[in-house]
Amino acid sequence: MGEANARYYTSRDPLGHAGDFITAPEISQIFGELIGLWLTDIWIRAGRPEPVHYVELGPGRGTLARDALRTMKRFDLLPKVHFVETSLALKDLQLASVPDATWHDDLSTVPTQGAILLVANEFLDALPVRQLVRMETGWRERMVGYYQDRFLPVAGNLPMDAAVPEWRREAPVGTIIETCPGAAAVMQETARRLAEQGGTALFIDYGYTEVQNGSTLQAVRAHEKVDPFEAPGEADLSSLVDFATMRAIAEDCGARWLGTIGQGKWLKALGADARARALGQMAPQHATALWVAKERLVAPDQMGELFKVMGLAGKDWPDGEAFAGPAPGVEVE
Repeated sequence: MGEANARYYTSRDPLGHAGDFITAPEISQIFGELIGLWLTDIWIRAGRPEPVHYVELGPGRGTLARDALRTMKRFDLLPKVHFVETSLALKDLQLASVPDATWHDDLSTVPTQGAILLVANEFLDALPVRQLVRMETGWRERMVGYYQDRFLPVAGNLPMDAAVPEWRREAPVGTIIETCPGAAAVMQETARRLAEQGGTALFIDYGYTEVQNGSTLQAVRAHEKVDPFEAPGEADLSSLVDFATMRAIAEDCGARWLGTIGQGKWLKALGADARARALGQMAPQHATALWVAKERLVAPDQMGELFKVMGLAGKDWPDGEAFAGPAPGVEVE
């Protein structure tokens, strides 16, 4: 998955109708504007700390950052901009949208002084997952083999029982457990930064809030789901994000969990409907299209429920608006 996505993202712009998929910032400017508003609000209530850094993981074309930064500027929030991106094809597009950004290969080179306002939209889902499968003889790692001119999943030979939490070891034969070491590492680094530097973070992705079994690996090509093993490097590979585990890791590393909520509820609580109406009044000829785009972001049967928003903050930072109700967590092994 890591090798395939590395080839995939470095060789093309995968976004838009001509690409393989469309992300929320490309659907409507409302998405980035409300994220910018949310970050501005919490920054103001934190006492307007300076210096402050806007950090985005996997910023796509830079559309979200452009819309968010435009909103921040209205309230005199002018953060230094940092993009964590490795795709040269996407860097060129990001440069056109946000020319004063600084680029990084990972979080390690982002400044360690000053509060951070971090956003990761559809970033964690593309990181490689590890799968363990329960066999008659115990747990084995699920690996990739090659048979009759195609790739396919196979069970490894080495016992992996020690890698499975004790409370999950007696699952039925055939059970698959999926973890994402890369997402865990990103969450650990982000949480430590928030604890030490102050700031807040939003992780927005499709995923689940209670621990579950089963493979969630999928591939998308030309806006259609395809076999993940059919053409590695030519399709977008992703998996659902385990937000319950991400929360536990973040709290274990010193960050405050603000909540995990469906994207639709979060955006509507921030005023997505009102913003869509206001934009429609300014451009009546586009009012219907603006409302349809907004609905795609918030409707439960579209992106509104499958996509989740998880908020984190430094220990002395205020709570974030629009989060409501606790989501189940898990213990970190």
